[in-house]
Amino acid sequence: MLKQFLNLKLSQKLSPQQIQLMKLIQLPTQAFEQRLLEEMNENPALESGKEEEDYEKDEFENEEYDDYDASESERIDAEDINIDEYLSNDDTPDYKTQVNNYSDDDEERESPLAAPVSFHQDLINQLNTFILNDEEREIAEFLVGSIDDMGYIRRSVQDIVDDMAFTQGIYTDEKMVDRMLHIIHELEPSGVGARDLQECLLLQLKHKTPTESVALAMDIVENQFEAFTKKHYDKLLQKYGVSQEQLKKGIEEIEKLNPKPGGSYTGSNKMIEHVVPDFAIRIVEGDLELTLNGRNAPALHVSKDYQEMMQTYKESRDKSNAQKEAVQFIKQKLDSAKWFIDAIRQRQETLFVTMNAIMHYQQEFFLEGDETKMKPMILKDIADMVGLDISTVSRVANSKYVETPYGTKLIKEFFSEAMKNDQGEDVSTLEIKKILQNVIEEEDKKKPLPDDQLAEILKEKGYPIARRTIAKYREQLDIPVARMRKKM
Repeated sequence: MLKQFLNLKLSQKLSPQQIQLMKLIQLPTQAFEQRLLEEMNENPALESGKEEEDYEKDEFENEEYDDYDASESERIDAEDINIDEYLSNDDTPDYKTQVNNYSDDDEERESPLAAPVSFHQDLINQLNTFILNDEEREIAEFLVGSIDDMGYIRRSVQDIVDDMAFTQGIYTDEKMVDRMLHIIHELEPSGVGARDLQECLLLQLKHKTPTESVALAMDIVENQFEAFTKKHYDKLLQKYGVSQEQLKKGIEEIEKLNPKPGGSYTGSNKMIEHVVPDFAIRIVEGDLELTLNGRNAPALHVSKDYQEMMQTYKESRDKSNAQKEAVQFIKQKLDSAKWFIDAIRQRQETLFVTMNAIMHYQQEFFLEGDETKMKPMILKDIADMVGLDISTVSRVANSKYVETPYGTKLIKEFFSEAMKNDQGEDVSTLEIKKILQNVIEEEDKKKPLPDDQLAEILKEKGYPIARRTIAKYREQLDIPVARMRKKM
């Protein structure tokens, strides 16, 4: 049975402008600059550059186009388009903005650009030093192509044989591939072409000058690799019947090896990504001073050409349909430009007030740089201080960086939960993690402290924390278990 009824309810919906503003707030400096360029490309009414303050007031600011017989929603009103907010009169001659910093006899110099050889191309070049027939060269080059960026071939010989037959039409056997693999293992950097870590370390040790320590290291890697990785040093001492000093030297030979031979090569050719701080905090005469990166505050105004088009339409007596359609397009672009400029201003204000609140909340840390002085702080604390929604504060904190006297920090790292110390006071989990890290750094590496002993030490320092919580914090700090921290 069908029933029809009315149901009234209130729902909150964000306007497209509000959604766009939230997206702008979330963008870090570099992404914001890209978004700004996209908007300027899409909206010809939006131009960058500073406006002069002394611009002429438009005569039709408070007039309506009485002879325009479009619908009320399409009418061009001065209230709808307050052009004076956008228009500039910056008729600065070009010669005033040109600077000549060069003399006539200056030479035009160009900086040479580096053309690095790729990791795989370097290996191919090394193959040219070997005398190989056509079949062998094809197999060797295929093997080089199978090496990943870390320098490993992570496939079985049988898979390689099958792959060459199906994809390259090269029919060979495992014996031939093994023989070519031994040639690959002669290439530099040593260890390249290994199929696992154990083989990689062995290849590197074989390239070393033979000594007693190197021989011991090779035996350990080849025959006692599991005991070595688990740091069962007592078993190794008993197995080889050597002194602790001799074992230490053998292990040092292994620790000096490179577990990622290809990584050292490709890493030098990769582009370094620089973090652009969105804020900067300075200490001036004992007080904190916050500044917003100037790249977040571009100077924008409406194109003067659009002012002239509106003026031409106003002065024309006979207004054609084409002119009316054109002026509607102009109105749309003016509205869009006006909103975008307002949105950028709101973004600047939101970023500044939010970071200012964070700075004052964590004032003790920013003045001293001691992470143990970090106060527990959640998003709601800052949202209540600045009168913004929690989601807005989250957008500011998630992807923004601040330059401080103690390094550039990700803002969300200043947020942490609170825990009670033995005095019943709220302390930040960041403070506890820092103290835990300090305790582990100061421990005797010959007898590293297990988690239950770490829990007892922190309890003595006034932080009653369970062993499982210690384990969780240790994993978050990327610190291994006690046995893996052991050193000779």
